[in-house]
Amino acid sequence: MIQFFIDVWEIITNYGELLLQGVGNTLLIALVGTVFGLIIGLLIGILRTTAYSKKTPLRILHKIANGICACYIEIFRGTPMMVQAMIIFWGYAFASGGNTLPLVASGIFIVSINTGAYMAEIVRGGIISIDKGQFEGAQSIGMSHFQTMTHIVIPQVMRNILPSISNEFVINIKDTSVLNVIGVMEIYYFAEVIAKLNLEIFQTYFVICVMYFILTFSVTKFLRFCEKKLEGGKSYTIFGSQSSPEAEIKVKGGN
Repeated sequence: MIQFFIDVWEIITNYGELLLQGVGNTLLIALVGTVFGLIIGLLIGILRTTAYSKKTPLRILHKIANGICACYIEIFRGTPMMVQAMIIFWGYAFASGGNTLPLVASGIFIVSINTGAYMAEIVRGGIISIDKGQFEGAQSIGMSHFQTMTHIVIPQVMRNILPSISNEFVINIKDTSVLNVIGVMEIYYFAEVIAKLNLEIFQTYFVICVMYFILTFSVTKFLRFCEKKLEGGKSYTIFGSQSSPEAEIKVKGGN
């Protein structure tokens, strides 16, 4: 047992630079991929929840775009990211006569479009959950659909789906490991390199396992802290009337 921990310490000290490079690439791909995936999800979610009451050419185009988005969501939610990575990376090489994309950029692109398919359904569900009376109220004061979405609906949706966004980010940190099939140099890629150099397979992957846990645990705690901050204070005052002080209701939240 003592020798095991000695081996683990030697891996950390001898290959620490490689491991840190893998952590940096993993966090970069997961973070940027999640942000781009959220943007894709917002655009598709808004598109799929937009309704046209009259049969116009715009409505026909909307139906076509909606159908394309539905196919995109089903395909990328119904196939493994590893397969998507192989098809996209080597598909581009096949179409371009052997030229390949930069590895980190490819990893970000793959994670983004995969995450976007999940985010689209998360955003759509968040928009649908908003009370219809808010849409009707916005229309009654002359707000356009775009204004209603940007000023009323989306801020509420973002707050409601923040736990799901956090979950997708944590999942992406782990799922970047599949990108080693196209040579992206993330944590798992360097684990394979180190294991081949020192032939200490169990010890090497034990170190990698601990690193993944530290990353996901730290990110989860940080994002939960952000969620609590967005919830606001638990003690507040409701003003029911501007002219009557008796209309003030003080509310104190419990544990």
